[in-house]
Amino acid sequence: MRFEIPQYIEIEDKIFGPFTWRQFVYLIGGGLFAVALYLLSLPFIVTVIIGLPVVGLASALAFYPINNRPFSLFLESVITYFTKHHLYIWRRSAQTSAEETEVEKSAPQSEVDVGSSLSGGIANLSHQLEISSLEEVPVDER
Repeated sequence: MRFEIPQYIEIEDKIFGPFTWRQFVYLIGGGLFAVALYLLSLPFIVTVIIGLPVVGLASALAFYPINNRPFSLFLESVITYFTKHHLYIWRRSAQTSAEETEVEKSAPQSEVDVGSSLSGGIANLSHQLEISSLEEVPVDER
């Protein structure tokens, strides 16, 4: 028995004509907000000044992707960036530096430090082996 495997699972289904459910909700929400402003008997210029940005935002949310991602995710990232504290300052405390100095003094000098990166660690290991082999070779005094 053969089964068909769905291939386009990331594409949303069109529910209301050419619109997906999400697009439909954004467009209806923006349109209803603009109609509500008009029905509140506000002056026409106030309705236009407030209504146009809302309708533009609703249209952008419905149709405008940024880097193949929905505009709503972009808008969420922008709001998070501007509301989140993102200044990081690192200060070394006096107690920590004193403890590190004691550890550095008590550590034997003949230990091999491999390092954090692979190529740097190999180069460092090679250098340490060369130095230790030179120290162990007796020098002929003539």
